[in-house]
Amino acid sequence: MAKTYVLDTNVLIQAPYALYCFEDNKVVIPLVVLEELDGLKKGEGETGANAREAIRNLEKLRRQGDLLKGVTLDNGGSVRVEANCVDVQLPEHLPEDKMDNRILKVCRSLKNEDETVTLVTKDILLRVKAQMIGVAGEDFITEQVSFEESQYTGRIECYVDEERFKDFKKKGIPCEALYQTDEEGERLKLQLVENQFVILKADQSRKKTQLGRVEGGKVVPLEYKKSKPYGVTPRNVGQYFLQEALMLPSEKIPLVIVKGMAGTAKTFYSLAVGLEKTLNNPKGEYRRILISRPNAQFDHDIGYLPGDEQEKIAPLMRPVLDNLEQLLDSDEEERYKDENELKGKIDEVFDRGIIQAEAMNFIRGRSFVQTYLIIDEAQNMTPKQVKGIITRAGKGTKIILLGDPNQIDQPFLDERTNGLSYAAEHMKGSPLCCQITLTAQECERSLLASDAIVRL
Repeated sequence: MAKTYVLDTNVLIQAPYALYCFEDNKVVIPLVVLEELDGLKKGEGETGANAREAIRNLEKLRRQGDLLKGVTLDNGGSVRVEANCVDVQLPEHLPEDKMDNRILKVCRSLKNEDETVTLVTKDILLRVKAQMIGVAGEDFITEQVSFEESQYTGRIECYVDEERFKDFKKKGIPCEALYQTDEEGERLKLQLVENQFVILKADQSRKKTQLGRVEGGKVVPLEYKKSKPYGVTPRNVGQYFLQEALMLPSEKIPLVIVKGMAGTAKTFYSLAVGLEKTLNNPKGEYRRILISRPNAQFDHDIGYLPGDEQEKIAPLMRPVLDNLEQLLDSDEEERYKDENELKGKIDEVFDRGIIQAEAMNFIRGRSFVQTYLIIDEAQNMTPKQVKGIITRAGKGTKIILLGDPNQIDQPFLDERTNGLSYAAEHMKGSPLCCQITLTAQECERSLLASDAIVRL
């Protein structure tokens, strides 16, 4: 039996193609959703672009038939616009002048017709109100990835026999020779993926460890373990893996995805490698470092800040500047004695074009060549935005996505639907992508920060 799904506006704003995602079931678009799309279509940034795309999709369906009666889709489902239901009564505590409650009217009317009705919305409170009137509500799950605890971390710890362990640096180790053990000590076969980082332990002397990466069906030693990009030395296993991912040339690994809590040096290490590759690399691997932070403000509020583009995004770049202060002056005792001198060092790398900052909504449609592109706070991107960024990569460009899926500022994203988690799950196993999730124990900001991450 076909089910009926009523779509809220925010679903189409995040995923304009959502009309086609419900298989052979019936999709209903309340008239109020069309009104909201009409009000959003002239907006700037991702919201306006997605509203226009959703409207174009509706126009394609309108040309195929009568949207009020329903248009059949290729997958056997249908889409129709519901313009009635104005006389449907809601409880007194749900006033009729609110847009959300007009959607609830449609749901209740369809429910009264004995249809199996589900309201699909990104709005948690609207799902709660739907339940209050006896209508099922759910999130749009097409773009959802698995829960955080089962998401890909980019690393694995496993065992190998003593002889292979000794020859690891010379020959590498075939993936099939690695194993883990269950609670009873029985060996378990592993399913390793390309570019997964490996912590190797010798099975006879398990205190011995070596670090490697899966490449072409075997685990190979890290190439850049002894590197010190811009004078920075890894302090833990996660940072060794992070350094390897960042240092590998763009021709080999053009995409790096890094997840981790605050204080795990995601931005700091990415900048250190970027400066090493642009300032200290005689080959001129990258022309510049380009940094963007896709906060909600970038896409909506940038026009209200004074000044030109650089002046507008400057307040949002302060976390980057904090890291640059430490990188451009490594002497901790002398660093802050002359603030003007320190500021001059930072201004110089921007004035010379070595580092550039750009708002997310100005990246749309561009193509980047020989660019070291850092996207900080990538958990605030939608899946469509992250796809748009990755597909901007030109020849010789390396893209680094950084973020913490537990710190999301966008109202309709969560740890399972944000662009960072989406990219991580879908790029898993790609020969062109390295990933690493840094743990709370790998926080290096300060003793207080480390303790707070664990306790709070």
